[in-house]
Amino acid sequence: MEPRTTHGRKEYEQGALDEGSVERDPIRQFGLWYDAAVAAGVPEPEAMTLATATPDGRPSARIVLLRGFDARGFCFFTNYDSRKGRELAANPHAALTFHWTILERQVRIEGRVERTTAAESDAYFHSRPSTSRIGAWSSPQSAVIADRTALEALYASFRAAHADDAAIPRPPHWGGFRLVPERIEFWQGRPSRLHDRLRFCRDAPGGWLVERLAP
Repeated sequence: MEPRTTHGRKEYEQGALDEGSVERDPIRQFGLWYDAAVAAGVPEPEAMTLATATPDGRPSARIVLLRGFDARGFCFFTNYDSRKGRELAANPHAALTFHWTILERQVRIEGRVERTTAAESDAYFHSRPSTSRIGAWSSPQSAVIADRTALEALYASFRAAHADDAAIPRPPHWGGFRLVPERIEFWQGRPSRLHDRLRFCRDAPGGWLVERLAP
């Protein structure tokens, strides 16, 4: 294949971000930006890139969905036996990135990762449609399978075994993770590539240091 060069380019002119107007609590600032993304009609504003790594530093990344956030951190749910689940068990540190193109904004979050409580995992699991709950039982996530037919056969088997939607239990290998943030960076596109970047770093229990980074 011949080398290809891409040429997409645009000016970023929709907003600004400065130390005087930003919330001093980055979780509150994230909430403001998340609400703005929802109001602007950003498709799936909860979609985020989750980057994990093996203990020897080999990274992997994928898109997952944010399913809750508060002062404790940012939650998502998955199969604990998946590649990301295994990597987080071996190296409990990760990074998240949100990219809200319409608003010319990014948020980058780094920190340690812990499992949510069983009660939290149960509550979210039972809020899902029954088809998704059966899917959690049916898919040996990240494992090699023979073909699509094999996956659909697994789904049919578990669907038959759990005919009562109200009685579908949470699989023991499925649940939540919470990323407890140590650094959160807010990025606002600006003209001439002179973007605004404000980084929050934990500097004390409950405290945050705000720093401006060069674009």
